[in-house]
Amino acid sequence: MSTFGAYLREQQVLQAAQVKAVPTVQPRGLVSLNTSGAWIDITPAQPPGYFQLDINARPETVMSHPAVFSCVTVISNDIGKLRTRLMKVDADGIWKEAQSAAYSPVLRRPNNYQNHIQFRQWWIISKLVWGNAYILKVRDGRGVVVGMYILDPGLVMPMIAPDGTIFYQLAQDNLSGLQLPSVFVPASEIIHDRMNCLFHPLVGVSPLFSAALPASSGLEILKDSQRFFKQGAKPSGILAAPGAIGADTAKELKEYWNANFTGANSGRVAVVGDGLKYEPIRMTSVDSQTKEQLGLSADMVAQVFHVPGFKVGGPIPAGQKVGDLNQIYFSDALQSLIEEMEASLDDGLSLPAEYRTELDLGNLLRMDPATQADVTVKLVGGGVMTPNEGRADHNLPPLVGGDTVYMQQQDFPLDQVRLNKIEPPAPPPSPQAPPAPAPEPEEEDLSEEERRAFADYIAKELECEPT
Repeated sequence: MSTFGAYLREQQVLQAAQVKAVPTVQPRGLVSLNTSGAWIDITPAQPPGYFQLDINARPETVMSHPAVFSCVTVISNDIGKLRTRLMKVDADGIWKEAQSAAYSPVLRRPNNYQNHIQFRQWWIISKLVWGNAYILKVRDGRGVVVGMYILDPGLVMPMIAPDGTIFYQLAQDNLSGLQLPSVFVPASEIIHDRMNCLFHPLVGVSPLFSAALPASSGLEILKDSQRFFKQGAKPSGILAAPGAIGADTAKELKEYWNANFTGANSGRVAVVGDGLKYEPIRMTSVDSQTKEQLGLSADMVAQVFHVPGFKVGGPIPAGQKVGDLNQIYFSDALQSLIEEMEASLDDGLSLPAEYRTELDLGNLLRMDPATQADVTVKLVGGGVMTPNEGRADHNLPPLVGGDTVYMQQQDFPLDQVRLNKIEPPAPPPSPQAPPAPAPEPEEEDLSEEERRAFADYIAKELECEPT
């Protein structure tokens, strides 16, 4: 056995010893949500074509439209770069990032073939293309989720038991470790994130439900343009004769023209006689408004995905800041998907009440350092965060004295402002102020006789007459 084969066998043994198999059941009386076997597919096989719009638009075909591809990839890539953080609430009710041996590893590495960025990208792509994301949970002997595998939505079918219990029928998926042709698993082992549940609460509907028609129209325009330029940009037309010609002559001229001046021979010089004249009959791109039609189909696709037009190649609106435009994009196209993913992870991992998952939105500003710095300065200057907390957001080391919130001296407590009792604080005493001098003794009041006796005494001492 090769070294690689021995390695695979060792990994299989370890996995079998440490990880419980997916709990499968054989329930009775299950009712499928789709009697045709492919209700979640927007293009069922019977009847042929799109079930509402009567067009043949497979998801993989619609995805080739530039606007659809742009919408799906820009949303999935933006959410994929948001790191999943495990948060824990402290005694003060503040949520802080934490580490847990039971939950942190699976958030960092959900499975053996995807990192955490690819995992979130494929999650969102499944929702946007199929309307549903099915994640199979793998547990260890403790019942803790140690692996998450995103299943192919086309191979999963929600099922409902007579008592309302939900199961999922899974087809074979070797990448996820499902080797049986069909298994039934309870809802506790599946994370089912769905969007736009228009027809049933367990079946999400993709934006392609509405974007298929404009995308298909745009693809037909592009295909027609491709055929036109492939023929050397030569429009189709007719050979007109000045008089009547027989059917055999017309057939001969047609075969001659097609054999020598179409396809790879387009552009060659044609020499015809008898007054034959070639007249193009194809409508020009200006007359058919090709550019306007393509722009309309792209705008309608972006509208369905709630993506602003400038994100998929459209012009940037004048007079608006980039930050305001990105906020509109976040609110309309990303926020709902982010909140739904966080809630699905919380429930799927059975997190205790003191834990929750949170996607780090700071990565959305990573390519906008000016806005990120402006936000940090305002939060630190406003006393919302300490200087060291602001430095940590920019991956800078802490400084001595930076763990204190600083405010300016002229700011006053809100209760004093409300009651109009603003009392400025007394200045602190100077540590080197000289001691106050001792008070001089006050002169005592003397009687008239005491005054005269004192004057005689002084005069006698000075040998002069008393006054």
